[in-house]
Amino acid sequence: MKTYLGLDGFRFGWVAAWIDECGQHGFDYSPGLTRLLATPHARAMIDMPIGLKTEGYRTCDLRAREMVGPAVFLGARRDLWRFPDMAAANRHYWEHEGKGRGVSAQLWNIRDKIREVDEIMTPVRQATIGEAHPELILWNLVRGVRLAKKTSAEGRELRIALLAQRGFTKLSKWLMQRHGTGIDRDDLIDACACAVAARDSKQRVGGDEIDPRGLRMEINY
Repeated sequence: MKTYLGLDGFRFGWVAAWIDECGQHGFDYSPGLTRLLATPHARAMIDMPIGLKTEGYRTCDLRAREMVGPAVFLGARRDLWRFPDMAAANRHYWEHEGKGRGVSAQLWNIRDKIREVDEIMTPVRQATIGEAHPELILWNLVRGVRLAKKTSAEGRELRIALLAQRGFTKLSKWLMQRHGTGIDRDDLIDACACAVAARDSKQRVGGDEIDPRGLRMEINY
């Protein structure tokens, strides 16, 4: 029986949601990716950049940002984690690429998770483990309409309802069970969206750029 896996980072590690061909579904979490990815799966999608440029913005990020707005972070680059702080990183990028071509605080704060994904990814693994973006997935489910912000009650309830329609009927219950784990509501919702993409997605933005390690830069939805 095929199982589909969606993963997202949270402050203490990673959260994974899974759903199988019969509609059974569940979630799990772990400090690292290895145990979660060891779960047998036909396909997995992760909300984290895969394939990194040495300079400049990835085309897939620019295109996805045009579709869903600033929820798509710009500036994921190889070796971002070598800088001691965000100010040093931005000084470097502004000097070499131009003012305003730096990284945001949101991207800087997930640099260690970007590194963790980069360390385990290979071109072979990319055949079954892909990058996805929850807002792009949900945008596609509502036929290209931008949703209310996920931080709003309206936006959150709409996302929960959309994912319930795609099989994650226990999500509302899980959001109560997550207390004490450090998993934010949005992290669990996003992991479910990625699992839906692992099962259903046939579209992507990007895919033409290949990074120095042979990884395609693309976002599935």
